[in-house]
Amino acid sequence: MAYERTLVLIKPDGLIKSLTGNIISALSETKLKIVAAKVVKVTRELAEKHYSQLKSSKPHVFENTIKYIMGEYHNTERVFALVYAGEGAIKKVRKICGSTNPEEALPVSIRGRYGRINSKTGVWENAVHTSESLEAAKTEILLWFSEDEIVE
Repeated sequence: MAYERTLVLIKPDGLIKSLTGNIISALSETKLKIVAAKVVKVTRELAEKHYSQLKSSKPHVFENTIKYIMGEYHNTERVFALVYAGEGAIKKVRKICGSTNPEEALPVSIRGRYGRINSKTGVWENAVHTSESLEAAKTEILLWFSEDEIVE
């Protein structure tokens, strides 16, 4: 396995439900290092850059997803952004987090335990975001962190 970095965002629903400790405890099973962490107020510009692929591939989902990550549905403008690093980081983190769709996630995964599909908005409130590939991780980490904020 190669050494990798991956982005993890504890989304507004994870923060408002006080799940930060539970999520970090679950992720500690990966034995990866946290090399960056901060609370971020998500601007519309940041949200649109982060979810830019949805604008063309799933335009019907895009606007609600932007509102969700910006905290409009949970009355908090914050997310907790982290960078994990180590051997096979992306795969390890994604396994513990589970499927993006909380209804398809294993019940023991983070998204299986804490996620839901909001019937009013159709948004998958899945508590966390994780990078899905090495390319995505590189792009996403640079959106949320400057290189000098990452300590290895």
